[in-house]
Amino acid sequence: MLVMMQRNATPQDIQAVCDAIQVLGFNPLPMPGALRTAIGVAGDDGQVDTSHFEGMAGVASVLYDSKPYKQVSRDWQPEKSLVSIGHGVVFGGTEVPVVAGPCSVEGEDEIVHIARLVKAAGAVALRGGAYKPRTSPYAFQGLGEEGLRQLALARSETGLPIITEAMDERQADLVAKYADCIQLGARNMMNFSLLKHLGRLGVPVLLKRGMSATITEWLLAAEYIMSEGNRRIILCERGIRSYDTATRNVYDLSAIPVVQRLSHLPIIGDPSHGVGIRDAVPPLARATVAVGADGVIVEVHQQPDKAWSDGAQSLHPPQFEEMVRSLLPIAEAVGRSIMGAGTAVV
Repeated sequence: MLVMMQRNATPQDIQAVCDAIQVLGFNPLPMPGALRTAIGVAGDDGQVDTSHFEGMAGVASVLYDSKPYKQVSRDWQPEKSLVSIGHGVVFGGTEVPVVAGPCSVEGEDEIVHIARLVKAAGAVALRGGAYKPRTSPYAFQGLGEEGLRQLALARSETGLPIITEAMDERQADLVAKYADCIQLGARNMMNFSLLKHLGRLGVPVLLKRGMSATITEWLLAAEYIMSEGNRRIILCERGIRSYDTATRNVYDLSAIPVVQRLSHLPIIGDPSHGVGIRDAVPPLARATVAVGADGVIVEVHQQPDKAWSDGAQSLHPPQFEEMVRSLLPIAEAVGRSIMGAGTAVV
């Protein structure tokens, strides 16, 4: 439920409504807007009598939201959320950040080298896995905390903020000490205890869509994080599972504008995992920007054929540089710009 305050409502009016919500046993969530304040009633499933608030000073109207997700909805917050992961990298604005790096961290020299290459080509943040959820228990699982240390070294050498994955609560606590943004991978999108834990940590979260998740399920996963107080969430479309084996996944570009209509959260696209084919990544990255995504994240490796994981979908550094160049006119055509491209790409 949303209590919409009048434009001239005083701070005292707003506080009185919040106090009344708490008396009823619910959590008030004031959301100041450009013209008026809305107050969400967290935990209400329709049992509160609207007349309880309609007669209070400063109240304009009371609305019920029929969607199963609440706080991530544009009904609760019409304005687009801006999520910063540090070093001036903001998702959700007019500038589109490009995030790049290897699938997994493979060594100190390697991660520093690729960080320098992708930064020179136009990336404004570094991705790389220290913990790797793999289908086979015998596949490379990541370097763990040593990989996190190496990512932190790459950040100190290049200034690029770090996005890396955590698979459980213990890992999340450790990743939060090293990284600027915690990635929650597709396999963990419905790990509800981990979602709640990330909500309490308060660190920015990159929430990837589950392999077979509907958009509603995806937004409800974000709601789990936000319900615990963390509003710093970036959604990531990375493809959904299909019967067709021609590509790794079906990269659902339609999800990007649909989610932007439903939610105020920024949403980026991951064409590397979306298609799983190196040469198909650049055209899908261009399409990602064209449909209005708030960022692009791709995998880049110095020698993809020797990568410890996901080499088939990793771009060669020259391919990545060319890809970033090709994004510039597309971003301009849709009223955006590529973040940092004016200084990094010539």
